[in-house]
Amino acid sequence: MKKMYVLIGNYGSGKTELALNFAFRAAARGERTELLDLDMVNTYFRLTERGRMTRMKEIRIVSPNYANSSVDLPALPAEVYSLVRRHDRCAIFDVGGDDRGAVALGRYVPDILAENDYEMYFVANFCRPLTRSAEEALSVMREIEEACRLPFTAIINNSNLGDETTAQTVLQTESRVRELCALS
Repeated sequence: MKKMYVLIGNYGSGKTELALNFAFRAAARGERTELLDLDMVNTYFRLTERGRMTRMKEIRIVSPNYANSSVDLPALPAEVYSLVRRHDRCAIFDVGGDDRGAVALGRYVPDILAENDYEMYFVANFCRPLTRSAEEALSVMREIEEACRLPFTAIINNSNLGDETTAQTVLQTESRVRELCALS
């Protein structure tokens, strides 16, 4: 049985790393797993850069036609449509970091809603610009929902400072994620 997981958040929120971890967990459960790179905003950090690691786990990556090339053309392969409609695998979407990136997801919404077998996570990093407060994060969430025409079903607190992250970093943002949940 297929399940679609959509991860969207502001740039630098860590959604690509989370998408990889979602895929590794699904593959470990024995599910056929597809990672869909719909990040049309940040073309410098792509799932395709993790190709060897994902192939070892038998995870297939579907990415823009010109990913990891010198061509900067936001073209998605036609096979994304068939993956959205298939029911025999787990599909994990890594979607661009703002409302413009979410537009790429919008074209698949009718098929996603037809199955109603998805979870869409807002990946919040309260250590990044534009999402330092619950109100700012809510504004980004609403822009993304409007752009892709799909409602969020959950929020992930992925607040971090990269290698400088401590447990205290995450604990200090707990109240903001609770406030965001209450506001949304």
